[in-house]
Amino acid sequence: MPIRRANAVDAEAVAHLLLDSFREVERFYTRAGYAATTPDASAVRERMKDGPTWVAEEGGFPVGTVSAGLKDLDLYVRSMAVLPTARGHQLGHHLFAEAFNLAVERKARRIYLSTTPFLYSAIRLYESLGFRRTGEPPDDLFGTPLFTMAKQLVR
Repeated sequence: MPIRRANAVDAEAVAHLLLDSFREVERFYTRAGYAATTPDASAVRERMKDGPTWVAEEGGFPVGTVSAGLKDLDLYVRSMAVLPTARGHQLGHHLFAEAFNLAVERKARRIYLSTTPFLYSAIRLYESLGFRRTGEPPDDLFGTPLFTMAKQLVR
């Protein structure tokens, strides 16, 4: 599946992709936590100002996305999502490759993310990529439990 850098025109599609990807676990989030996890198109456009967003496409339609931004000397990954119909094809690995490439290009010390304890498949993906829990905050997203995972990068 081709992966490309998203632009502001893609914001609506990315917002729908996030909503469709997280719908099956909505009941585990607080209302505010779910809203933050599934931002609308205008919020997605704002996030794009903080760093790149990539989309994976199948048949011309987005089926996966990941966003990243530099924070100090680290690369923060957020809004990682793959549609349920596109899972099981290593798409998460391919999307993360874009974030890893950016981290190496920008000489980041590490790459990190926050996730919820009920996203079991995502956690398995992160662990397979070398991420480990750090014990760092944040511990919640508007009342939805979170934990941080990071992978140190070789410099």
